[in-house]
Amino acid sequence: MKKNVGQLDRIIRIVLGLAVLSLFFILEGGLRYISLLGIVFILTGVISFCPLYLPFGISTRKLKKN
Repeated sequence: MKKNVGQLDRIIRIVLGLAVLSLFFILEGGLRYISLLGIVFILTGVISFCPLYLPFGISTRKLKKN
């Protein structure tokens, strides 16, 4: 599993994930469970890997110059 999520992308994913996850406590009914998708944003931010980037060859991670 090669990391493909850069630093800024990680921060945005984690903040967005926390915001979406907080909707769980605000929304009512079945709609509130959609907010659990915020966990996906948080996990992809923490592990620096997004499986949806793979088929498209996208990487927001900076390449290291040696």
